[in-house]
Amino acid sequence: MKAAIVWDEAYLEHEMGEHPEGGDRLSHIVDHLASTDLWSRLRVVRPAAASVADVLTVHTSTYVDLVRTAAEGGGRWLDADTFVSPRTFDIALLAAGGTLDTLKGWEQATATFALVRPPGHHATPDRAMGFCIFNNIAIAARRLLAQGVERVAIVDWDVHHGNGTQAVFIDDPRVLYVSLHQWPLYPGSGWFSETGVGAGRGYTVNVPLPPGCCDGDYAHAFAALVEPIVAAFDPQALLVSAGQDPHVDDPLASMSLTDDGFAHMAVRVLELAHEHCEGRLALTLEGGYERQATARSVAAILRAILDEEAPAVSGETERATTAIEQAVAIQREFWPV
Repeated sequence: MKAAIVWDEAYLEHEMGEHPEGGDRLSHIVDHLASTDLWSRLRVVRPAAASVADVLTVHTSTYVDLVRTAAEGGGRWLDADTFVSPRTFDIALLAAGGTLDTLKGWEQATATFALVRPPGHHATPDRAMGFCIFNNIAIAARRLLAQGVERVAIVDWDVHHGNGTQAVFIDDPRVLYVSLHQWPLYPGSGWFSETGVGAGRGYTVNVPLPPGCCDGDYAHAFAALVEPIVAAFDPQALLVSAGQDPHVDDPLASMSLTDDGFAHMAVRVLELAHEHCEGRLALTLEGGYERQATARSVAAILRAILDEEAPAVSGETERATTAIEQAVAIQREFWPV
C-alpha cells in the first residue's frame, strides 16, 4: 500500500493565538514524521485551495460571506471557541482543498491523510463551531456524490461528536455517517437514538462511549458496529474524520487510546476499503491537542496503512461494553449487527 500526506506551511497562517488548536499542532506532526523512517515512504502533496463553489455545496452563502467579511475586517470570534484571523478565509479554503486532494490519491492506489487546519466536523451549514470553519470532510463527500459515487461512508473517531457532518447528511441515504465519541462531552449531541431522518433514517450511527475507553473498547466497537454496518452499506469510498483527541494524553477529553489503538483502527478501515471500495480510503485531521501524542498517533496510522498491519490490542471495560450493546440494540433495526 502507498500513502501520502497533504501538507502546506500556509496552514499555520490561520492564527488562533494562545489556543489548543494552534498551528504548531501541524508542525509537530510534520517534524515528527520527518524524523522517522516513514518520511521516505510518504508522498507529500501540496494542496490547492477549494473554490467558493465547492464550499457552497455544504455551507450557505450567508455563512460563507460572514467568514470572508470577518477575515477582511481583521478578525473576530465567531463563537466562544472559534476565531477568524485575517488569513482564515483563504486558509479554510486551503483546508477544504487539501481534503479534496485526498481523493486524487486514489488514481495512484494511494491512501492519503490530509494534515489540514482549521478542522471541520463541527461546522454546520450555517455556523462555525468548536474550532471548525468549513466542514472539510463533508465538502469532500459532496464532491464524490457530484462525480457520480452512489455511496460514501464516513467514519469519525474524533473524541467529540461530529455534529456538523451529521447535520449535513442527516436525511441523505447516500452517505453513511458513523461516529465513535466520548459521552458526555462537547458539543452534547450524538446520542444513540440520533439515527437520521426521512430517507436518511438508519444512515447515521452514533456510538457514545463513556470516559476511560481503551484500545480494546474501540476494537470491540469496530467489530460489533463499524465493520458490519460499513460492510452492509458497501461504500464506493471511505472517508475518515481522524481526530487524535481520544488519546490517553489529550488534555481536552478523558479517553485512554494509545498509539497502538489508532494503528488498529487504521488497519480496520483500510481492510474495509480494500474489501468494498478498491482501497479508496482518505483521512483528514480533526482534533488532537497534545502535540507529541497527536504526532505519534498520526505516525502510527500512516505506518499501519503502509505496512497493512498493526499491533494487537486488548482489554475491555464494562461501561464501554454496556454502551456498545446499547448501540447494537438501536442499530439492529437497520443493520445486521
